[in-house]
Amino acid sequence: MDLKLNEKVAIVTGGAKGIGRAIVNCLVAENAKVVFADLDSTASENLVVDLVEMFGDAIRDNVSFIIGDLSDESNCQQIVNRTVEQFGKIDILINNAGFNDSTGFCCSEATFLESLQKNLVQVFSVTKFASNELKKNEGSIVNVSSKVSVTGQGGTTGYAAAKGAVNALTREWAVELADWNVNVNTVLPAECWTASYAKWIESQSNPEAAKKEIGDLVPLGKRFTNAEEIADAVVFLASPRSSHTTGQLLFVDGGYTHLDRKLSAKMNIHWTDN
Repeated sequence: MDLKLNEKVAIVTGGAKGIGRAIVNCLVAENAKVVFADLDSTASENLVVDLVEMFGDAIRDNVSFIIGDLSDESNCQQIVNRTVEQFGKIDILINNAGFNDSTGFCCSEATFLESLQKNLVQVFSVTKFASNELKKNEGSIVNVSSKVSVTGQGGTTGYAAAKGAVNALTREWAVELADWNVNVNTVLPAECWTASYAKWIESQSNPEAAKKEIGDLVPLGKRFTNAEEIADAVVFLASPRSSHTTGQLLFVDGGYTHLDRKLSAKMNIHWTDN
């Protein structure tokens, strides 16, 4: 299916690794132009090198990145400015940056607010700065949330609060931006296999058994979702092929969040995801 993304211009936050990297790859494969932001300069440079290997040296004209912490509002403004300066417009915003920082219930107020800054406030800031371009171009916003915002987990008060707010803002902004034909949706992963998840698994006493136990909790296929499956859903929602879908929370999780727990109760295990 042609997603009609040729010459569309996208911003991806947290684009160098994991789900963000898969999103950038998918957008580039669909002939979109991409500017991504990340804290990791090495991973960002490596992503561009890999894209050149896949698509040829000309792809450098269609992809660039900035290095910066989006907790700093000036960096949120910078990625928007860079995109408009380089490509002349913004059609798509993917708010992917964020991480489960295990900020728990007993943390200080300052630590809680820091978690919100990293996982929520930067979503607001980038969207605010990009909104005029998105309105002008009848664009799309896709946020990346987490099943933790719906199920809870324990030990993740800051992250759960932030991602719950992202879900709420998806509905709020879908209303706010409807008059400009800007659609706003969110994709919610659950157990998604990424390099950071693999690192956590390797820290367990029996990594192979730990991975199997977690995968067996997922009803569809008894396996982790992969980052490319999340990216495919994100990019579809961002595309003109999904132009009349807005305010939706899409769970791409193999049924983990909503299907009957009798499917996995026999495992009788307790664990903490990341």
